[in-house]
Amino acid sequence: MSDEEYMQLAYQQACFARDMDEVPIGAIIVKEGEIIATGYNRKESQHDVTAHAEMIAIRKACQKLKSWHLDGCILYSTLEPCIMCSGAIIQSRIEKVVFAAKGQRWHGLSTFLQSHEFNHHPQIVSGILEEQCCLLLSQYFKEKRKHDKS
Repeated sequence: MSDEEYMQLAYQQACFARDMDEVPIGAIIVKEGEIIATGYNRKESQHDVTAHAEMIAIRKACQKLKSWHLDGCILYSTLEPCIMCSGAIIQSRIEKVVFAAKGQRWHGLSTFLQSHEFNHHPQIVSGILEEQCCLLLSQYFKEKRKHDKS
C-alpha cells in the first residue's frame, strides 16, 4: 500500500474520534506492510491528557510486539505529532513518521527534531492527504464554535 492509502486509514481513525466528539486526529502504525496498531484521540472520553491518537497507537504497537522498541515501524498521523508524542516516537525508535497536516497552535515533531540532538531521528514525510485532514479538523472546530454560541 502507498502512504496515501495508509493515511486514508488514519483518516478513518480520525473520523471515529470526531464521531465521539473528540478532536479528530487518527494514527496507525505499520510494520512490514501490516497494520499493527491504530488509535484516535480520546482525551475527553478517557479524561487523560496523554490519550493522543499517536500515544494510543504506540502503546498498542508495543503490546503487540511485546517490546518498547518499534524498529522498522512507520507511524501515520493525520496531524503532526506534538512534543509529547515526539518523545514517545524517538524513545520507541519508530523508523518513519508520515503526517498530513502541520500543527498551527503548537510546535511539533519537525521543529522538535530540528532544535535538539537525539540518538534517533525518524524519517519524516509531511503533507500526505493534508487538505482532507485539515478540512476535517476545521469543520470539527467550526461546528464546536457554532454549538458554543447556541
